Amino acid sequence: MMKEAAPSTVVLKDLGMHQVGLTGAYHVNAFEKEMTYLMSYDSDRLLVGFREVAGLPAKAKIYPGWENTEIRGHTLGHYLTACAQAYSQNQSAELLAKLEYIVAELSVCQLESGYLSAFPETLFDNVENRKPAWVPWYTMHKIIAGLIDVYEGTRIQTAYDVVNKLGDWVADRTSGWSKDLQATVLAVEYGGMNDCLYNLFKLTGNNRHLEAAHQFDELSLFEAIREGKDILKGKHANTMIPKFIGALNRYLTLGESEVFYREAAARFWDMVVYHHSYITGGNSESEHFGEPDLLDAKRSDITCETCNSYNMLKLTRELFKLTQDVKYADFYETTYVNAILSSQNPDTGMTMYFQPMATGYFKIYSSPFEHFWCCTGTGMESFTKLNDSIYFQLDQRLYVNQYVSSQLDWSEQKVKIIQTTDLPFTDTVHLSVETTDQQEQRLSIYLRVPYWAAGELSVAVNGKAVQPQVTNGYALIERVWKNGDTIQVQIPMKATYSSLPDAPHVVGFKYGPVVLSAALGTDDMVESRTGVIVSIPTKRMIVKDFITPQGMSVQEWLDGFGQHFVRKSGELAFVLRNTDEDDHLVFTPHYKQHSERYGIYWKFVEAGSGDLQAHLEKSRKEQLLRENTIDSVQVGNDQYELEHQVKGELTHAGTWEGLNGRRAEADGWFSYELKVSPELRNGLSVTFTNWLRDQSLEIWIDGKLLKTETSLNKGNREFYEKTFEIPADMIASGQESVVVKFVPIGGLNGIYGILRSIKL
Repeated sequence: MMKEAAPSTVVLKDLGMHQVGLTGAYHVNAFEKEMTYLMSYDSDRLLVGFREVAGLPAKAKIYPGWENTEIRGHTLGHYLTACAQAYSQNQSAELLAKLEYIVAELSVCQLESGYLSAFPETLFDNVENRKPAWVPWYTMHKIIAGLIDVYEGTRIQTAYDVVNKLGDWVADRTSGWSKDLQATVLAVEYGGMNDCLYNLFKLTGNNRHLEAAHQFDELSLFEAIREGKDILKGKHANTMIPKFIGALNRYLTLGESEVFYREAAARFWDMVVYHHSYITGGNSESEHFGEPDLLDAKRSDITCETCNSYNMLKLTRELFKLTQDVKYADFYETTYVNAILSSQNPDTGMTMYFQPMATGYFKIYSSPFEHFWCCTGTGMESFTKLNDSIYFQLDQRLYVNQYVSSQLDWSEQKVKIIQTTDLPFTDTVHLSVETTDQQEQRLSIYLRVPYWAAGELSVAVNGKAVQPQVTNGYALIERVWKNGDTIQVQIPMKATYSSLPDAPHVVGFKYGPVVLSAALGTDDMVESRTGVIVSIPTKRMIVKDFITPQGMSVQEWLDGFGQHFVRKSGELAFVLRNTDEDDHLVFTPHYKQHSERYGIYWKFVEAGSGDLQAHLEKSRKEQLLRENTIDSVQVGNDQYELEHQVKGELTHAGTWEGLNGRRAEADGWFSYELKVSPELRNGLSVTFTNWLRDQSLEIWIDGKLLKTETSLNKGNREFYEKTFEIPADMIASGQESVVVKFVPIGGLNGIYGILRSIKL
């Protein structure tokens, strides 16, 4: 792991998004597609739930998908932020009118108490009373953040008035929490409530808003991470990341007295980036962190939730501004290109939820107005701020962090910088300087020396080679600049590979900053579903996901990588040499891979080896499990449980020993609805724990007792899985689903992992 940077006394400043214009065709198209999408929304359809809660008649029909569930309203929050970001760049009168209308409607919908949401306040009661509810505080964060962004981007006074009053409601609600009640609430995903409330406090100066923000700071979590304890296993990734964005914001808001929170955020970033992230910068499997450095074992069709990448970039840019540590700029570039740009279909503008790291799957994009996933919302935000972290400034210093064709109006220094590049398709970056008042300006320009540079940068000023001072990952050019001065930077690039910590012979390929993937055709690209109408790819066919070197060992092939991974003439495409896949697999920039199955990671194995046989057997078992699973629910994962009609009393979800689960207290219970196949033998696969001595759990099927499972009473903290046959007489002819209910006997008990109905 890299050494943690010492705190910097210099804090860089943002350049407003109105000061940075993107000029490259790919980025311009991405923004235009997002603008078209934002303008196509019907504001009244987004506002239906808000009007209903206020007792007002709806003006339109509510949007379907997630917007017609308990999480309704989250899309409007993202939409407000995205529109505010877009408006800051294009000053669209039509966009401003949309924002003015929506904010005025929200003002009408706000209750006297200050409450404003698209769902009733009873969902917050459910969280406090340990009843299932789909993340109401998470949605509240989106609404508050959206209103703040609208006010800051447009100065619509009504946005300030509404969010100020809403902050008062949050303060009223949270001020009476006991420590136990606070712990109960914070056990359910709450987004970046601390983050948005610190931002609100910076606007209002109201100490009640500050105290409310503190209520969403998890001190025990921050303490453990700051001490270097990686306790992330089993934690919902997009729940964790915003907590640390908020922790860092506490420091940014209150200063050095809160340095503890800054240190916790920096240590968290190190853990995620160096021990939980893939080659694209993405992280998580099934939305959760696994054990540190156990990444190959978790590659699947539902790795790398895009919301996680969006939030990691938010955390990264603030840490960079504080430290100027190039590691943050490097990670930002990696994730920006290979996870964010990669997540949008350039033809439709729609964005992805998951980015599979398992070979043989394909990208799936949201629909315009049917699904409304969380990643649809963060997608709106990401593609209206593609220009927000290219440059940073402080006084006469300018940091050029990303090599992206753009025009910077550095009004603070009366200078314009025009950057032109086509990285990675060429290796050259050209910058020209225009002094807006024709006066000379002394400026310090810091050019990032990227981690992927295959040698020293070649720098020329006005066509003459210069030798810049290179310090801490930046090449500094400090001089008096005249109108028309130019900088040309040549960054040598080469193909590289990187392996996974738990599988040194499972590798992915890069060229310069871009991850490469191989297209694998379009056969049988059938979609499936998980969670609440989340579309995911299938792999019902056999897709070869391994490569066998010819005439040499795997290590010999990797040692001679430069001779075995060869660029095709005239293209940014690579083929293999001395393998069983020579000239068959063609590797190209993954962010442009949109319409075929693909492979990023490949397992290199030797022909006839035990390693190959083990790999094939593992693939066979995984395929068999997929084929035999009728239905499944990820226990303790809110949206997956809601999709299976979770109900219960005195029940709560959580993570124990790194595995998600759900427990019920004495006199409590919980249940799910699972699909079955009445014409087949059906089984129920359940994971229990053996550390609760002499306690039992009843399993009921549609009101009939199936089994009472008593702990194995071993006393060690382990899990075990059992499969029970569901008798045919418990499933009526033609019946397609059953309600599975779990009732603890003798005290607190529950189930963990994945609950499955299977074919026996």
